[in-house]
Amino acid sequence: MRRRDLLRTATATAVAGAAGVPTLDTVTFASDAGAPAVTRTVSGRLPAGAPDYVYLPVEVPSGVHEIAVAYTYDRPAVPAGTQGNACDIGIFDERGTALGGAGFRGWSGGARTEFAISAERATPGYLPGPVRPGTWHVVLGPYTVAPQGLAYEVTVTLRYGTAPSGATPRPAYPPQRARGRGRAWYRGDNHLHSVHSDGKRTPAEIAAAARAAGLDWITTTEHNTTSAHAAWEGLWGDDLLILTGEEVTTRNGHVVALGTDPGAFVDWRYRARDGAFGRFARRIRQAGGLVVPAHPYATCVGCSWKFGYEDADAVEVWNGPYTPDDEVAIAAWDAMLVASVRGESGGSGGSGGRWLPAMGNSDAHREPQPVGMPQTVVLADDLSREALQAGIRAGRSWIAESSAVQLSFEVVGGGRGAHAGIGERLEVGRDAPVTAGLTVSGVPADCTASFITDQGRLFTTPVRAGAIEWRTTPSYAAYVRAEVRRPAADGGASGVPGPMVAMTNPVFLGER
Repeated sequence: MRRRDLLRTATATAVAGAAGVPTLDTVTFASDAGAPAVTRTVSGRLPAGAPDYVYLPVEVPSGVHEIAVAYTYDRPAVPAGTQGNACDIGIFDERGTALGGAGFRGWSGGARTEFAISAERATPGYLPGPVRPGTWHVVLGPYTVAPQGLAYEVTVTLRYGTAPSGATPRPAYPPQRARGRGRAWYRGDNHLHSVHSDGKRTPAEIAAAARAAGLDWITTTEHNTTSAHAAWEGLWGDDLLILTGEEVTTRNGHVVALGTDPGAFVDWRYRARDGAFGRFARRIRQAGGLVVPAHPYATCVGCSWKFGYEDADAVEVWNGPYTPDDEVAIAAWDAMLVASVRGESGGSGGSGGRWLPAMGNSDAHREPQPVGMPQTVVLADDLSREALQAGIRAGRSWIAESSAVQLSFEVVGGGRGAHAGIGERLEVGRDAPVTAGLTVSGVPADCTASFITDQGRLFTTPVRAGAIEWRTTPSYAAYVRAEVRRPAADGGASGVPGPMVAMTNPVFLGER
């Protein structure tokens, strides 16, 4: 498709890599073979309503050891309330652009204006490896386009000859377990960004911040790239487990692929209407990861979650410093809990249907955003990928704003010392009296603690020393979960509770 033809198909939509994807004129270099380096520059304009992704083919001859790409685009003034221009960039090699295919070589979104790839090295966000001959594709992603359109310019440089070593370094990936403390509660932050996507911290700075925050483990989750997976050599240790993953950043929401195999790439080039998400959720699980929709009610363009939760393993309800977005996410999550215990949406009535555990992560990108605020505290048999994922999947976890917060929560009753902890079920009769007990420390003195059930928030009290207790029965409460919050900014006049300090997943009550 020629550039002038693209203007006529501004509203066309297609799944990336499928037939009909907008493709610009091919950039060729054949006439320059043998030169030390050659450069071509192409320009054009994408109209408002342009497709999500536009491909620029680049014909790479034999003998190239490095490909370098730079791009610019205009930013015209727009009326108040109107989105301006923002354009992402990435590249696929000669293996093609098929959705989920092997051709992916890197993505930097809008974080960089240039990148380079050779066998020995690559710009963060991109994967080193041979620059083989064939048709490569620079991919432009017009994230938002002003009413005037988006004028772009792409410059491609090929460097010929043999590089000093010509060999791609073998990646050093983090191990899948650390020493740990046996069966214990482990603190982790599973949504973090470095210079390998749109973050400003280096991996070394993130590792140092994680240790300072009292974390036992982290997951590296760059936007739409796995380039950071091999960037942690020398940074893990007995005291810090580093898992690999990806923030799969689609135009209809973001999902954390948590703990995928090192080097496992998950494609992002689809919308909810394409019906492709189930395929890539399976891809995440096949790569050993968990599917965790991130910040589902965030207000940034393309950030709110549109794919539903049928394929999710958990959901990120608290993302970074506590905001109204998180309040909405927790309310929606709690509504899903209610549906699970009442037999709605595939649930099984009082016996308890499928439910999604809640998680919290910092999504920290740069200073002064704190790593580990919030953090998910998981009960696991050891400090390993497998054990931590099992704890998350089972909901044996709670969320804290920092490692200063200590919490325990369980429900006892039914005689013979029956008790159940977070994520578990206390199997007693419908009318058996049970007692929910919460102990918490390391929180501000003016905080309150609450017990929430499928009936709503039923008990709130100031945090105090010792156990906070509340009695109920399974006939009155199908589950109980706990929250610790700061005072409401308006003193409670609006009925909106104050910011969260800690919260638990539920304890379920009653026989299955």
